[in-house]
Amino acid sequence: MSLNIQHLENEIIDQYLYDENPNRPWIIGFSGGKDSTMLLQVVWNALRKVEPILLTRQIFVVCNDTLVENPRIVRFINETLKKIQEAANDQQIPLIVAQTVPKLEDTFWVKLIGLGYPAPNKVHRWCTDRLKIDPTTRFILEKVDENGEAIILLGTRSAESTNRAAQIKRNEVKNQRLRKHLLRNAYVFAPIKDVTTKEVWQYLNQVAPPWGGTHKELVTLYRNANAGDCPLVIDDTTPSCGNSRFGCWVCTVVNKDKSMEGLIENGEEWMEPLSEIRNFLVEAREKPERYREKRRRNGSISDDKWGPYSYETRIEILARILEAQKEIQATENIELITHQEMVLIQYYWYRDNLFHTKVSDIYNNVYKRNLNMSRHHKNTKKETDLLYSSCKEEPKDVSLIQDLLALQKTKTLMIKKRGLQADIESRIDLFVEENQQKGEIYK
Repeated sequence: MSLNIQHLENEIIDQYLYDENPNRPWIIGFSGGKDSTMLLQVVWNALRKVEPILLTRQIFVVCNDTLVENPRIVRFINETLKKIQEAANDQQIPLIVAQTVPKLEDTFWVKLIGLGYPAPNKVHRWCTDRLKIDPTTRFILEKVDENGEAIILLGTRSAESTNRAAQIKRNEVKNQRLRKHLLRNAYVFAPIKDVTTKEVWQYLNQVAPPWGGTHKELVTLYRNANAGDCPLVIDDTTPSCGNSRFGCWVCTVVNKDKSMEGLIENGEEWMEPLSEIRNFLVEAREKPERYREKRRRNGSISDDKWGPYSYETRIEILARILEAQKEIQATENIELITHQEMVLIQYYWYRDNLFHTKVSDIYNNVYKRNLNMSRHHKNTKKETDLLYSSCKEEPKDVSLIQDLLALQKTKTLMIKKRGLQADIESRIDLFVEENQQKGEIYK
């Protein structure tokens, strides 16, 4: 190889041993793609040449899971991370694997189905901050707070694009290997920034990973997907990963998901339902007159701006996800949406005064079994009988009381009772308004 691996390893060893601040931890961004894999492998092999007694610096291998990553890639990455941690322990490399995930209220499905956020596009990429940048930023800042500073090791390369090369050059610290990062007291170290794409593949094909096995599966994934990888995202300058191999399967920022289509064409037919959902999300975003509300979430109405997805659209999207999940689970152990997400989606529907169709109704219709959305599920029939008995003179009040109880129970599950009174008052106001339209009078 024309690539001077010895030089790279020496640079890493020198930075590790003779850093002006030996206490600041290293945070290695790992996506499972070719660049981050080469980065981790070069760092690992360099540290194996250091006397064990000198390996005192904390090293974290951080992988971000948006919870809507391509399931085929998730399986591969999780298996790789397990091997990495086990091998690090066996070889006494001071390395800890960490995975970051978005907050529950920031997950893709909670925002899209729960609050009706339209699918992202190139102008409004609301997903990047919430799913990628924020989770990893929280981890980095946590380590900065603990140690004063931190060094982030990234597999970014100048050969990736002209813009990336300019950014690397612009942020370099003169006469040092590090460049400043937007985060306070954080620096970036990019050991392979001058490595070409050809050299990356040459290295991976010739040097086995120190955590065991080969790179055969990684190479196969790239070959089958027709695209590149999605790096760890820690700022908003990173382009969309929709065209890449290691990205989100729901990505609607690009017009066509070539990587998922490539995988399907190369034997991953079980992913076809995912492709259909992704295409429907694009359609729902591009046809607002059919799928979205005129009234925005702040209550305003504009002729040229649309509001969130309609209740019917949210119901349809959730049904499509659950139907796809059920179909895929016949052969693959994959979960597309979590129980916790569905609980929060239901809570947001209640807050929007959407009570007609519940999340559990949709789930039960698809899976033909009852979804327990509440700790108080066993008391439901007893409560219902008691309510009908108590509301003999006003049976229409039963549905109102059930909705109010559902609000309270959902708040309890969320361990978040703030705003409960306002939600209850809003539901009562809606109930009064509906019945006044029928000629009923309420004080």
